[in-house]
Amino acid sequence: MGRILALDYGQKRTGVAVTDELRIIASGLTTVPTNDLIPFLTQYLEEESVDVLVVGEPKQMNNQPSESEVYITPFLKQLSVSFPNLKVVRQDERFTSKMAFQSMLDGGLKKKQRRNKELIDEISATLILQDYLKRI
Repeated sequence: MGRILALDYGQKRTGVAVTDELRIIASGLTTVPTNDLIPFLTQYLEEESVDVLVVGEPKQMNNQPSESEVYITPFLKQLSVSFPNLKVVRQDERFTSKMAFQSMLDGGLKKKQRRNKELIDEISATLILQDYLKRI
């Protein structure tokens, strides 16, 4: 059984999270500049067995897609071309950035550390992955 990888896709950078091999624990992996995401995924998929890629689905409160969905759709097409055998699923990502920031506060991170947007993206990807794991 392969791992599950999750992405909190953004225009500038993308948070990445991954499960353990038993698919029990979701952990933040890294944050990657979005321009480097396909090469990063190519290398990661060569080194690790991944069965499912979970991509955050930004929605508004009325359940309609958010404005950032227009950037994710072309990426999803690129994913299907680059990795045709990889199962890609979507997971609602509403409030993950706020929850990530709150978890940083709860964790006692100092103000300077909480300004690290890369860390927020990585935590958001982890929250997306945790929500997906609850769903399956």
